[in-house]
Order: sequence, then C-alpha cells, then structure tokens
Amino acid sequence: MKTKTKYILPAASGLLFLILILLLKTVDVQKTGVGDTEIGLFHLNNAVHQLFGVNMAWYKITQATGLISLAAGGAFALIGVFQLIKRKSLFKVDRDLINLGCLYILTGSIYMFFEKVIINYRPLIMEGETAPEASFPSSHTVLVLVIMGSIIMLLKKYIKNQNLIYVLGALCAAIAVITVIGRLICGVHWFTDILGGVILSVCLLSFFYALVEQ
Repeated sequence: MKTKTKYILPAASGLLFLILILLLKTVDVQKTGVGDTEIGLFHLNNAVHQLFGVNMAWYKITQATGLISLAAGGAFALIGVFQLIKRKSLFKVDRDLINLGCLYILTGSIYMFFEKVIINYRPLIMEGETAPEASFPSSHTVLVLVIMGSIIMLLKKYIKNQNLIYVLGALCAAIAVITVIGRLICGVHWFTDILGGVILSVCLLSFFYALVEQ
C-alpha cells in the first residue's frame, strides 16, 4: 500500500469524528432533564436510549471486558519493558512496541482532554456520583477497541502458532464487539457517545496500522 493511501482512512475518520462533534453542539440541542444538561441530536439519542433503557448487568459485563483489555495491553507493555531492560536501549526495543506505547499514550491523552472539554454528559447520574459525568466519546469503547484492535495487528509478529493466532484474534474481536454492543444497551451512554468512540477508535487504529505496515 502506498504511503499516502495508508493515511486516507485515519484522516477521513478523524474528520468524521470532528463533524460528529460539530453536529452534537449545533443540531437538535435540547435539555435532557438530568442535572439540567443538554444533548445534541436529541431525538436520535433519546429514541435509542428509550429503546434499550438501563441494564446494569450489561454495564458490569463491559466493566469486565475493560479489565481484560487492560490486562492484555499490560502484557504487551511488559514485553516492551523486558526488551528495554535486556537490550539496555530504548532504540533497540521493537519499533512496533514503541508505536504501541505511543498509541496508548495518545489514547490516554485524548481521554483526559474530553474529561476537561465536555461534549456530552451521561444520560443518568451513576451510583456513588452526585452529578452527571462526561460521556463523549465512550472512553470504555475506545479503550477496548484500541487495545484489542492493536493486539490483533501484532499477534502474528509475536506468536508463531497459526492456530493460536486465530483463537486469540477471535477472542479479541469478540471482546471488542461485546463491549460496543454492551455499552450501548446498558444505557449509561448516549448512542452518539458509542458512535463517537467507534469512529475515534477507527482513526487511531488505522493510523497505528499504517505505522506497523510501514
């Protein structure tokens, strides 16, 4: 794939993410009644929220998939740390692992940014909280999709057994799909929070893929 072509998807999905933010701040903006907060694309978001309601069982399932993803991402981070200790130079650590570390740092930075620059608030006040929390994009969705997606891309580089690659890849994909669906139907996010999380994840993962395949 030509270098310029590789970056079309990251650029397009990044632009789409920005367009979604613009729509949320300007189109069909109405108060939700939860802490007097507002939500853009209200009728779409409210219709989906009314359709699924709130299901805390699915919320707990997605919490579990999030922890599994963190553990999996941590395993690759440990590989990088072991290489750094053994080879005694950051420049001798596999480039893919350095790119992976940069991906995780970028993802964390984006999360912190949207905790400060709030686009949406949750449709409900969570147990133990006294006020609505930032909701866009769904950080849980981004976390799981970015970690699981990046791991799928790197499996063939660190595992030689083809059958094991297929099994682990399918498991990662299943965890990602369960998280996206579960996060939508559990009702702690608006539909556009999940949509934004998916689009942002596509942007980050396609950029990471371009670096890995370079």
